[in-house]
Amino acid sequence: MNNTKFTVTVLGFNQALASAITGALDVFAFAGISWQRIHDLPTSPQFKVQLASHHGQSILCSNQVLLQPNIAIEDVPHTDVLLIPTIGGDIDEVLNDTQPLLVHIKRLRKMGADIAANCTGNFLLALTGLLNDRTATTHWGYADKFKAMFPSVNLQPEKMVTEDDTVFCAGGGMAWIDLSILLIERYCGHQIASDTAKSHVLDVSRTSQTVYASSRHRQFHSDKDIKAVQSFLERNLQSKCTLHDLAMRHNMTERTLIRRFKNACDTTPGQYLQSLRIEHARKLLETSSVPLERLIGAVGYEDLSSFTRLFKKTTGLSPSQYRTKFKRN
Repeated sequence: MNNTKFTVTVLGFNQALASAITGALDVFAFAGISWQRIHDLPTSPQFKVQLASHHGQSILCSNQVLLQPNIAIEDVPHTDVLLIPTIGGDIDEVLNDTQPLLVHIKRLRKMGADIAANCTGNFLLALTGLLNDRTATTHWGYADKFKAMFPSVNLQPEKMVTEDDTVFCAGGGMAWIDLSILLIERYCGHQIASDTAKSHVLDVSRTSQTVYASSRHRQFHSDKDIKAVQSFLERNLQSKCTLHDLAMRHNMTERTLIRRFKNACDTTPGQYLQSLRIEHARKLLETSSVPLERLIGAVGYEDLSSFTRLFKKTTGLSPSQYRTKFKRN
């Protein structure tokens, strides 16, 4: 593999997710090789891959696997791609421990490297300031934390992968697959990327995380009255309760209810109820064989076509497609 064209450096650190390191290294290393071997064609390796760490120290991953890097990050003068893997441990602890890496991420960016991060690794990337005023994504389960920590980032947690001025972000833990294939296509073209994906039996058609996400109706606020409104809505999914009725029931004006609900939950009561209904519909689709015509009534809807449009807009799949994909036997 001495005639490789591009260099990919994965930046390792303690409590990183091992698969996001080794998996990405494998996919890049076998671009131009795996498909060719399957078809008895001459191999043409496209990437030199290397694992770097602070001072070349061993990396104790979150699954307790110990990885030995090829190089110290301090000794990397240039790389075409710098990939930051998923944080598998406590995010705050890892961010505190990896402060010395920030200067090298920014240094390599100045040297012309594409910077890419996966899942919670985007927290580390965001600490450098390189995501300020840029579009980014992260694991849907950590979107609220990310928004609170980095309000200047245009976070779009529904997306699987984002690209903004050669700064790349991927969503959920295994989204390094989508990220790696995207970067292979950027450097080597569609055919090599497609061949690499097929040879590794990778599904790279995913564009959204919403199909995997729970709406997670959190009540992490201190407004007791709004918590009461949320609890009422959660107990009355099928209710035809209007905004006026809801406000009257909780001794508020409609205007006050909307304002306080928005402040506490960052959404309106109507949108909140809608998300509750979609979440309940997802659970019914996963766990029951109730016909769709009956299911929509159980979640407060009457018209199947309008519910189907809303469900697909929210999850990226129609109700029948969602049931086929996620139905539990």
